[in-house]
This record gives sequence, structure tokens and C-alpha cells, in this order.
Amino acid sequence: MRIPIPPVRLNDDIVALAGEYAEGVRTPVEPRDAATVLLLRPGSGAGPEVYLLRRQMTMGFAAGMAVFPGGGVDVRDVELPDSCWAGPTAAEWARRLGVDEARARALVAAGVRETFEESGVLLAGVSEDSVVDDVSGDDWEADRAALESRTLSLTELLTRRGLVLRTDLLAPWAAWTTPVFEPKRYATWFFVARLPEGQLTRDVSSESSSVQWLEVAEAVAQVEAGELAMMPPTYLNCLEVASLGSEDEILADAAGRTLTMFTPTVSEVDGGHVLSMMPRHAALVAGRKR
Repeated sequence: MRIPIPPVRLNDDIVALAGEYAEGVRTPVEPRDAATVLLLRPGSGAGPEVYLLRRQMTMGFAAGMAVFPGGGVDVRDVELPDSCWAGPTAAEWARRLGVDEARARALVAAGVRETFEESGVLLAGVSEDSVVDDVSGDDWEADRAALESRTLSLTELLTRRGLVLRTDLLAPWAAWTTPVFEPKRYATWFFVARLPEGQLTRDVSSESSSVQWLEVAEAVAQVEAGELAMMPPTYLNCLEVASLGSEDEILADAAGRTLTMFTPTVSEVDGGHVLSMMPRHAALVAGRKR
């Protein structure tokens, strides 16, 4: 299945539906908070590779799409105590993510937890300046599966293993909410992170049919050629990352970001209707040769 790349042209039915929401005739579904991580490693070319999962065709949201590791916030994510936290404080994360402290704590914890659940990579260490170097053993796999099934919380995992969550290994990248006219909606915060030295990704997620490391620029090219399906936010974030160069350049850019939630709306362009984009994405899309 191919999803049109931005700017996404909307048919008359969608435009009419969006109009009903704008006029207050319909009430939008309340979006669920979610976190997702662009996990990066050096590539063989000019830019880095990103870890992508292809979602099962049976999934109720983004079926068959290539996505980053991520998912909805668990109610226990907000309970992560200071004793399991290293790096920027929850207050600093709240400022950078544009939310209150409790929500920031939950989003950062969800990003780390979901990355471990869906890639086998854990952004944690025994101290604020260390990272676990191998989490591929059977005992770790049992913990990962327990997290995924929600029989184990992130706090319980970190506490039992004497670890702290390395929040400094994450950096804020973007924040998107699904358009108001969609029946399933998510308020998603995107983070970027470097693959820790000594750790390996593993094909472990029950929600994906396949996984791969792909150079970000190649991922963009495959989407534009119709060889890889992505939701518009995934494609646009890949496009932006590809425009910046190396991992160091990407993380340096992210280090200075504070996020404002973006919700695409319907815009009229050249007699038709499209979903709006952030100005920086619109500029990048305009520069692509189609």
C-alpha cells in the first residue's frame, strides 16, 4: 500500500468532513499521548542509517507502514522515580517538550521503554555516565517480553537491575498530532538517539512484520519511488534528518530544539486541498525533484 507523499491531496469527502469538525458539527477524538524514537547509527554513505519497522498488515493504525520504534504512553511511565532518572531533569524536559513535568516524565520514559520493546536497545546504565552494553541474553529477552505484555513496568525493570534511565541520550525532535478528522488520533513526540556502543538491534517486536536499518536518504528515495510506505510525519522527519548530514550534526541540531505541537489542517492550494506542513518541511518538500 502506498501513502501519498506530502503535500497530500485530499478528496472532496475528506475536505467536507474536515469542514464539519471546523464548524463544530463533529467532536474530534481525544488523541492518545505517544513517543517514538529515530534511532541512528553511522551509514556507509554520507548520512546515517535509521532503524525502521514495518507494521503488521493486521494493525489497526498505520498497517503496513514503515515506522520508528514507539507507541502509546503507559499509565505507569509517569511513575518513574528520580532514583531511576539520569540526565536533564523532568522540569528541563517539560520546557523542551512544551508540556508539564508529569507528562514530560511519561513521554521520555515511554520513548525509552518502547525503543527497548521494539528494537531490543535500552538507553540505560548503572550510572549517569554508563550504558549497558549487551541486552541480548535470555534474561534480558524475558524482561523485554514482560514489558511488552505490561506484566513488568519500566520502573520495576530499572530498579531490579540497578539501572538509571539515560535521558541525556535522547533529544527532542518534533511533535505531531493526527488531524482532527481521523478516527484514531495520537499526540506523538519524536525523539532522536544514537545507537549505544556495544548494543545491537534485534527483530523482536510483535507488531512488526520486518525490520531494517536503512540510510535515511535511501528511505526517503524509496518512499518517493513508491517502494516503501510511510505516514507523512515519518517521511517528513526522515527528509529533515537526511538534509542535516551526520549523526553529530543531527544531534547538535536537536540539542537546541524546544517543541510546539503541530496538527495538520486543510489548506487550499492551486484550486485543490492539501494537508498543511510545518514551514521547514514545506521548504524541504518544495526542493525535491518529483
